[in-house]
Amino acid sequence: MDDAPGRILRWNFFIGGHLSTSVPVRLVERTEAGQLVWLETGTPMWRTRLPRRRHLRDIAPHERPAEGYPLVADRWPMGSGLFHQPAGAAHSVLWLFDRRGGFRGWYVNLEHRIHRGDDIDVIDHELDIAVAPDRSWRWKDERSFAEKTGHPAYWTPDEASAIRDEGRAVARLAEAGTFPFDGSWRDFRPPPTWTTPPRPSTPRHPLL
Repeated sequence: MDDAPGRILRWNFFIGGHLSTSVPVRLVERTEAGQLVWLETGTPMWRTRLPRRRHLRDIAPHERPAEGYPLVADRWPMGSGLFHQPAGAAHSVLWLFDRRGGFRGWYVNLEHRIHRGDDIDVIDHELDIAVAPDRSWRWKDERSFAEKTGHPAYWTPDEASAIRDEGRAVARLAEAGTFPFDGSWRDFRPPPTWTTPPRPSTPRHPLL
């Protein structure tokens, strides 16, 4: 696989087996320990067209169309982010930046990743951790995580326990101020030669 910085990959975000978002990102660094990718605010992307502007995570799997929701062209609406995706780990850590490039804190997404060529398929585990610039942290989405536990489209109680353990391990890194919470990459700026990636072709697999 081409490990050249700037290579365009596709970050595909799945909730309960259904594609929610597909957005191009640029490879920053890839080593045996994992990879860093950059998501630029305003990047052209695909998202699911949902009824009454609901969020996919709030729609029970049995209420969704069997073939998945149709996709519509859009742009990434939030600030830019630098993703650390450690090899073999069930989480990623994002450095969050505002629209002026200021560092806002970290976000820990608990997830399962599948790499397919240039595609990074992310199966969301719902439970997340928000880490402030001073490294204080808090759980996010605990109630919805508990509600989804035991559903066949999500995770078993034993898997839920492992997901939470993964989060606790990352939180301990934040408390200790060790990588990725050691202050590195907080001033990251993409090279000026990196233009905003174009919208990719329509995702091939809206379902997992």
